[in-house]
Order: sequence, then C-alpha cells, then structure tokens
Amino acid sequence: MANMSAIPAEMTAIGIAQPGGPEALVAERRRVPVPGEDEVLIKVAAAGVNRPDVLQRQGKYPPPPGVSDIPGLEVAGTIVAAGSRADMLVGQQVCALLAGGGYAEYAVAPAGQCLPVPDGYDLAEAAALPETLFTVWTNLFERAYVVGGDTVLVHGGTSGIGTMAITLCRLFDITIIVTCGSDEKCAQALEWGARHAINYRTQDYVAEVKRITDGQGVQAVLDMVGGDYVPRNLECLAEDGRHVSIAVLGGAKATVFIPAVMTKRLTITGSTLRARSTGFKSLVADELIRNVWSFVAEGKLRPAMDDRFKLADAAKAHARMDAGEHFGKIVLVV
Repeated sequence: MANMSAIPAEMTAIGIAQPGGPEALVAERRRVPVPGEDEVLIKVAAAGVNRPDVLQRQGKYPPPPGVSDIPGLEVAGTIVAAGSRADMLVGQQVCALLAGGGYAEYAVAPAGQCLPVPDGYDLAEAAALPETLFTVWTNLFERAYVVGGDTVLVHGGTSGIGTMAITLCRLFDITIIVTCGSDEKCAQALEWGARHAINYRTQDYVAEVKRITDGQGVQAVLDMVGGDYVPRNLECLAEDGRHVSIAVLGGAKATVFIPAVMTKRLTITGSTLRARSTGFKSLVADELIRNVWSFVAEGKLRPAMDDRFKLADAAKAHARMDAGEHFGKIVLVV
C-alpha cells in the first residue's frame, strides 16, 4: 500500500438520506476508502453527474453488491495512494470509470479503469468523459459495429450520451441523426456537430429518417427510451441494421413485429455497463487508449459541458438534470 499514511481518515461525501427528489442528497462525513491490490485512491477534483445517479437517488437503481452506496460513476483527479500492484500510478492525474462512490473528496477505482489526463486538459472536463465515452464506444462502435460511412440514429441528442455520440461520429466519419425535444435543442445539437436533428414533439422521426436517408434507413439505432420507441426504431433501420438499447426511460416493454426483423435481418441487442466486470471495463479502457485517446490528447475530443456545481450543491446539480434543460454534462467540482 502506497502513501495511505498521508491521507486523512475521513472525507466529505454525498449520501442519499432516503429515496426521493434532489433534496435527498446530503453531505456526510465518511471514512476515506482504502484501495485494494489492483486499485487506486483518487483525490477527486471533479465528478460527473449522470442519469443513473438520478435513478439511484430515486431508489430505482441500487449499486451492485459490494459497491459504495455513494452515487457517482466517473471522476477525475490525482492518484494519491494505490494497492501493491498499482503503486507505480501514484502521482498521475487520471479520469476513471467507477461503479459508485464518485460524489466524494476521495474515490477508489480499479487501476485498469483509469485513463491518463493529458497535460493542460481541464479536470472538470476530464471527469465528464468516462461514463459516456465507455457507453457510446461499447454500444455504438462494438455492439452495433458502426464504421465510417454509416448513418446512425441516436435519441436524446443533447444529453451526455447524445453529445458524446455526436463527437465520436464526427471523428470517425459517421453521419449522425439525433432526436431532441425542442427546436432550441435541435439547434444546439446541430451546432455541436450532428448532421441532422429531429424535433420528436413536432415531427414524425420515422418519416424524417426515411426522408433523410432516401428511404434506405440507418445502419444503427442507439436507444435510451425503450417502450413504443422500439418498433418505430426498427422501422428506421436499413437491411442488416442493428438496434442497441441502453436504457428504458420510456418503458421497459415493447411489442415487435417479428417478420420485419426476419425479412430485414435485423439485430436487436443491448447492454448495461455498471455491473460489468472490472476485466471487461479494463479491456474497454485499453481500446479507448488505442483508438480514441489521441483525439483527447489533441484537444479534438472534449465533452459538451452544461454547468458546474460545488460538491455540496449536488442537490442543485440533480435539480438541473431533473428539469431536462441541460445540454451535455453536469459536473460536481470538489
């Protein structure tokens, strides 16, 4: 164990008093976690706020067994201590994907889930990278195996996931169509780099996708809505298209016309990330370093930043997310 003697015994963290609204988030004193052999202890500079944190606050998404009940799935900061198999990392600035525990002054992360923060890169921006980057990469580029020249449909175009998908598609020469809930949000998505943006409140997105693609459809759909969106999404797919579900904000059940799946040879798949193994997430981190991290180092991959709140104001950050008016990522600064 490296450097734990210099670490305070206690820290400020954000707990959940009881399931409920943003006011359920309260500052508490907690013991500073101790890293295991393959883990690091990060002095947190900033933590990203994500939709799963909101679901956890509401009592709808408990942490996996053995994971901290403190919310927060991504952080950036400096490694100040480490287990015996990771002590060579002490002193490095990193951003990291967590299964929980990010809303705190210190957080433990598996060493394999840490990514180096380039010199001069804003740590608040770095904290806004891991959750959406891991999610979009594993689902759009791996499960849907999109490549340059493809066209994809992504719902929630101004969310953290949506804005990250726009950025990655731009970097890898993929045409992206997004849906948004207002003309203002459509304009924001287009300004961020989306090729097309559809206001799902005033337009039939299925008809618009067919118009945009000259009736051919898209190669992949990244869906976080579920429910009655699923059969409509399948209508948007070209032959051999891939539908990837990553959330069910609009409903957990869908009715699918199976003959359409058969005749168009469609693939329906999906995944969750939080409960996946450290080994899997570490492999994804390696892929990101090989395929994406050069864009981060060059300043070409930056997250869309909405607002920054102090750690103690986590309730205000969640109220901002609940309102649904944010564009990109909300971050807590420690």
